[in-house]
Amino acid sequence: MEGVTDPVFRRLVLGLHGPDQLGGAFTEFLRVSVHRRTEKDIQRHLGPITSPIPVGVQLMGSDAQLLAETARAAVRIGAPLLDLNFGCPAKGALQGCAGASLLQDPLAMERLVAAVRQAVDDESGGTVPTSAKIRAGYEHAERVEDLARAVEAGGADLLTVHCRTRAEGYCKEVDWSRLARAAASVSIPVCGNGGIERYADFEALREQTGCAFAMVGRGALGDPWIFAGRQATTEACARFLVEYAEAMLETGNVTLRGAAGRVKQLLRLWTAGDLVPTEAARQSWLSESDPARLLARLREYLGGESVLGAAASGLHDFLDGAQPA
Repeated sequence: MEGVTDPVFRRLVLGLHGPDQLGGAFTEFLRVSVHRRTEKDIQRHLGPITSPIPVGVQLMGSDAQLLAETARAAVRIGAPLLDLNFGCPAKGALQGCAGASLLQDPLAMERLVAAVRQAVDDESGGTVPTSAKIRAGYEHAERVEDLARAVEAGGADLLTVHCRTRAEGYCKEVDWSRLARAAASVSIPVCGNGGIERYADFEALREQTGCAFAMVGRGALGDPWIFAGRQATTEACARFLVEYAEAMLETGNVTLRGAAGRVKQLLRLWTAGDLVPTEAARQSWLSESDPARLLARLREYLGGESVLGAAASGLHDFLDGAQPA
């Protein structure tokens, strides 16, 4: 999720889980528009490898050659999985004929998947899988099977389906029957996405849809422990957020105000523990205008200490070449 997640956030979340709890993760999408992305640029988005849990590189664009060249570069730096984004509903993506815009043209999607798949195979010798993520449709979900088959026809090893359409954006309502239709229409593994708000939803989605895997995005922003189903203490929540801010500051890429702003992004959605027990408490956090004071309030749960450096299955088996159950 561009502008929402980053290598620091992923590192912290991965550090809370083992491969048996969290099978894999993806980078925020890298836009590929005018030029191919360089190895250095891709590595910056991927971040350092500090966990046995694989992190795939996600690309978004509409130029087959540039996507293929970028995919080759990603393989060269060790990306374990390449993913194509056909789901972003943002206006910038639509104006660039990328992201969810391509849901209107299944054949174009197929060609892009095929181009990236061929490039990845050429560079890796066929050892790095290629996946793609779609929404259930552009304006409606009547052609979700066609979209799923286009990804499969392009040669993808895995398909992820977000159950909402582009028009529905991130509305509260979800329809998992669309995931079931997609999963039934292809022979490759399907990963279901959308509507997962708690740990029990992972198994419910798989049971109700026939999807081999389940993916969560925004749910992990509010509860970084969602993949393990652990109930975090208030102290653990504060520690996570303080470490997130301090680790971002250590990179030198953000200011104190910028780090506090990213923490507030999480607090808007926070559901873990009792750190945000009411909406009034949430507004108290969000209305804090002094970034130093915001972090100081979080450190109060930790006795005022700095925490930098204190903490750092399915998809994993798939990447190892095993057939999913």
